[in-house]
Amino acid sequence: MTNKPIIMHIDVNSAFLSWEACYRLQQGDLLDLRTIPSIVGGNPDTRRGIVLAKSVPAKEFNIKTGESLYSALQKCPTLTIVAPRFDLYLKCSNSLIKLLEEYSPSIQRYSIDECFLDYTNMEQHFGDPLSAAHKIKERIKNELGFTVNIGISNNKLLAKMASDFQKPDAVHTLYPHEIKEKMWPLPVGDLFMVGRATKSKLHKLGIFTIKDLATADPKFLQKHLKSHGILIWNLANGIENSPVIEENSTPIKGIGNSTTIPFDVTDRKTAHLILLSLVETVSMRLRNEKACTRLVSISIRTNEFNNYSHQKKLTTPTDCTNHIFMHACQLFNEAWKKEPIRKLGVRVSELSNNNFSQVSLFDSIDTEKQKSIDKTIDELRLRYGSHTVFRASFLQSNLKAITGGVSIEEELPIISGKL
Repeated sequence: MTNKPIIMHIDVNSAFLSWEACYRLQQGDLLDLRTIPSIVGGNPDTRRGIVLAKSVPAKEFNIKTGESLYSALQKCPTLTIVAPRFDLYLKCSNSLIKLLEEYSPSIQRYSIDECFLDYTNMEQHFGDPLSAAHKIKERIKNELGFTVNIGISNNKLLAKMASDFQKPDAVHTLYPHEIKEKMWPLPVGDLFMVGRATKSKLHKLGIFTIKDLATADPKFLQKHLKSHGILIWNLANGIENSPVIEENSTPIKGIGNSTTIPFDVTDRKTAHLILLSLVETVSMRLRNEKACTRLVSISIRTNEFNNYSHQKKLTTPTDCTNHIFMHACQLFNEAWKKEPIRKLGVRVSELSNNNFSQVSLFDSIDTEKQKSIDKTIDELRLRYGSHTVFRASFLQSNLKAITGGVSIEEELPIISGKL
């Protein structure tokens, strides 16, 4: 046994694209998307939207996650574009978790394509951490068909940093005694919790590497970056001690869905249809988590990249699609400034267990009837696909790329806690 925790961070390489490629090969496709310049994202027909995942050959054209399909096609005109299938990716993610559960009872899903595994005191069952990580990596490749990177350390931060080292299909360690050699020489922007804005501020302060940050005066950082300066100073020194929280016991903070629209939305009716599509996905996931929401929020991005949002606290928690849609439309109507829209988002938070939600006496909608309808639709879509049942309002709509349960961008449930 060991006195120190042993944490592994498992990160799927090019997750959406790898899962899409594996599924297609299993269905008899002869072409492996991972071997050609290809991406998952947007709409292959209209060639609008953003890049969600890219193949290694696509990286050679300097194609980046998050950039527009238009920009990616300018770099590589022969690029293969595949529409995302989030129901498939969630199944692949669940298969990964199921395999990892054989090695530890404590697994925390950090996102759809990465998780933490607490390997503390498991050596007696599966060998030393490095050997076990290689066995896990090979099992995933042979049994599930895709590759992962695994980082190993004594805390979650360092394990996550280690998994970002040379990719793909690799195992790396980053123990505290290896920080100076392996982590400090890296650009400061590679450190967890240092985003684009923070990186720019640090550069103005003469801090360009993680070592520069780690050896800076904490008081100096606090003066310029407030409490965030102390946080990232600790991270640069490898100081982090949050536990691996098992998925079943992890409270979810919120569930959201957003879409980048391939044209300017200038009328309320079209905006409401897009909101309905987003709400349907969010509500289905909310019910899947057996939760109700007390807070609904919407976000708007204009064609000039101005962002604003609006939220409302509900008197009665709900998981009903129509209830949430009604509030989302109300919020949109109050917030929209009549500017052309290029992105819309819906998010629910302040969640509670739906087994004990109290119904308002003044609720004008038959809640039990609505719950029964939602349950039936969920079951049909899960069994036969997201397009099995769709709203009549979508029949005459030209929003096929972003309605009926298919959106260009999605967020999985956001899990509470830091790392």
